[in-house]
This record gives sequence, C-alpha cells and structure tokens, in this order.
Amino acid sequence: MPTYRRPFAGLPQEVSRARRWTRTVLGPHPCADDALLVVTELGTNAIAHSGGGRGGFHLAVTYTETAATITVTDSGGSSSRPRITHPDDDALGGRGLALVSAYATEIRISGDHHGHTITAELCAKPTEAEAC
Repeated sequence: MPTYRRPFAGLPQEVSRARRWTRTVLGPHPCADDALLVVTELGTNAIAHSGGGRGGFHLAVTYTETAATITVTDSGGSSSRPRITHPDDDALGGRGLALVSAYATEIRISGDHHGHTITAELCAKPTEAEAC
C-alpha cells in the first residue's frame, strides 16, 4: 500500500498544485476524482484556518486497488477543532467538511492548536457490471 507525502505552502495557488500532484499520484485510480475534490476542500480549509491565514499543510495520499486515503495536516494556530456543519442555504461557507463526508466512507479528525489532521477514506464505487 504505497503512501506519498508532500508539504504545500499556505498560498491559495498551492491548492491547485496539491490537486495536480494528487492526480499524478493516483493516475487513473477509480477514486481519483473524489480524491481531487477532497484535496481541494481540505487544502483550502488548512490554509484558511491555520497560521493566521498563512499556514501551509502536509498532504498524504495512500491507496490500494479499490480505495484511497487522503490526509491533510494544517500548521496549527486555531484552537477550534474542525467539525462538520450544516449551514443555512444562504451562508457563504462552512460546507467543506460536509461535502467531504458525502464522498468519504469515513472521516477522522484529530489534533490541537499545534495542528489538526483530517483523514478521509474513499472507496471506489462498484461499476454497473460489478453491481449485477
């Protein structure tokens, strides 16, 4: 089960770099598209909510033939623990972890003001042939 790790700076353009890197790591993996969405949400949150808006993040991608695990660790600076919320329809934010949880089979959140880690487990959806 290979694991790939890489740090990213706390700049908005680093989220697209993280996506490209994840695509390279996963290639045609059946979880790749979902993984890119998860990386986008978790990377954006890591930059926005750590290091006073200047914090970077570490990304780890692990995969098997039918599953992928995305782990993002921010650089800390926030005492509030990330949590899944369900904001009002007119709210401008707060949907990131809820969106990730809709795609993931499991989410784990850990850490403290020194840094939070969010891990999302993704499983490939069965193809129509496998579902029959």
